[in-house]
Amino acid sequence: MGEKSKMKRLIAAVVASAMVLSLVGCGETNSAPKTVLSIGYTTASNPNDPYALTAQKFKEVVEEKTQGRITVNDYPSSQLGSEPEMWEGMQIGTCDMAVMTNAYVSTYVLANGALDLPFIFSDCQQARKILDGDYGQKLAKNVESAGVTVLGWSEGGFRQLATGKRSIKEPSDLAGMKIRCMETKTYLAAYAALDVNATPMAWSEVLTALQQGTIDGCDAPLSVLYTNGFPDVSKYINNVNLFYSPLPICISSRVLESFSEEDQQIIREAAQEAVATVRKNNDDSAGMMEKDLTSKGMTIVPTNEVDSKAFQEAAKPVYEKMESYIGGTWVSDLEKEVESK
Repeated sequence: MGEKSKMKRLIAAVVASAMVLSLVGCGETNSAPKTVLSIGYTTASNPNDPYALTAQKFKEVVEEKTQGRITVNDYPSSQLGSEPEMWEGMQIGTCDMAVMTNAYVSTYVLANGALDLPFIFSDCQQARKILDGDYGQKLAKNVESAGVTVLGWSEGGFRQLATGKRSIKEPSDLAGMKIRCMETKTYLAAYAALDVNATPMAWSEVLTALQQGTIDGCDAPLSVLYTNGFPDVSKYINNVNLFYSPLPICISSRVLESFSEEDQQIIREAAQEAVATVRKNNDDSAGMMEKDLTSKGMTIVPTNEVDSKAFQEAAKPVYEKMESYIGGTWVSDLEKEVESK
């Protein structure tokens, strides 16, 4: 393990050690105990960034409803580690909470990979109904076997393709391109079906890789592309709607259970308010973000210029492959949910 990774784990451990300590006010023996929660995420703390907005709204609601008795400290820009490091930290007790990308969660809980199937959802509204319904609840319950509790399904939205060399309107446009992606079975299988040279790397390395030409593009939600400096390193945002990206709000189950039932309910309610805030912001700000990105020199390729049927047909073999890998009926059950919504 490198020195940088060791330092991140040390920071996470220090933060976690303060997590459930009762801090009695100076000279006030009857003052209410206070608790500090840490919540991490990998993107920068920018307005409209869905990871940051999720954490900040959660913090606001928890602190308001507990009148400051529970303090939430948010740590952007991978200060508590990469997503795999934060996930493992929640399992062993060195990280309290994280706003995760579902694709990373699926590495540890295979069933979550069903949500990452290419083109599985027709739009965000359909995805939200399914995640807020029985299927989403069963999926969240299934995660608990890993020692982590999903408090709610926040949203990155559809992951669009940011590229520098050319626009993407049909599968052949992607052939041979080096596209950064997360190192998950579903994403790698989808890109292989599209003849893409998938290049896994940490999010913190993406901008430099694009600038240096190490990769030709990457996939990310519009809001993340908007808030993380992509006009400086990419020319096109291609609205292919390849993957929908849920952002599970996760907490160590041991940490959650250390709170009273009343405070657990507040934590759950705060997560749901954060989910609603992020979804509304995504809906309200999409047009503004695209307009602003265009003014900075980027070209937005709209969905109606993309051959969606050709992409869906090319990616279809991934469904059968992933159903076999994930096991159970998670994929077929999701397909039934999609058909009914």
